[in-house]
Amino acid sequence: MSKSKRRVEVIPNPEAEAVDLPEAWKKRPWVPYLIVGILIAVVLGSGLALQQAVNQPRPVLLANCMTSPAIAVHTFIAPQPVCILPNHKYTARMNTTSGQFVIELLPDTAPATVNNFVVLALNGYYTGSVFWKAENWVVQAGDPNGDGTGGPGYSLPEEPNSFLNWDLGSVGMARVPGGPVNGSQFFITKAAWPGTGPTATYNRFGTVVSGMEKVQAVTPSDKIISISILVT
Repeated sequence: MSKSKRRVEVIPNPEAEAVDLPEAWKKRPWVPYLIVGILIAVVLGSGLALQQAVNQPRPVLLANCMTSPAIAVHTFIAPQPVCILPNHKYTARMNTTSGQFVIELLPDTAPATVNNFVVLALNGYYTGSVFWKAENWVVQAGDPNGDGTGGPGYSLPEEPNSFLNWDLGSVGMARVPGGPVNGSQFFITKAAWPGTGPTATYNRFGTVVSGMEKVQAVTPSDKIISISILVT
């Protein structure tokens, strides 16, 4: 017969309820408040340091590139504000537990998608994201839930093109068949798209230009460590 699980909880000790203050504190009643204030400052400082650690280093041209207001963890009230500028080239250097690879972004082909990716990357959205899908021809990441069901709370507009092939190293945005383009989940092809190619728009917004062997080595246990955005 199995034993029922017990709650791990604090049981008040009657003998410990009447706590006597040290004599030094009685003479200086402000001391406890000072200690509490210091503890609060430490906690707030730790939170700020954590936020700064999550945010990625950013180029001067993207110094003020922030997300739209968040309504929950990894969820925003609206699509991301426009940060990228015309007549510039954008490159994403992705550090993963599989290694580093470089993606040339395509703002002329998919400006809304590139802008969305840049804003999320700069503000640490993808940090720690798992490659929850790693099949023989594709890998996929960018889901805060880690299982393919999540997103940032909004979808992206379709940005079709007829001149880019879905061959080795193509980067696009995921979508549920018949549904909208996901706002954060992206995939990278490890080979040409099977068969005759996609029958829907997947917003091809980048191409892996370096480190393709690291993409090929990605497994479902690998994660994104950080993403640096370069502007030229």
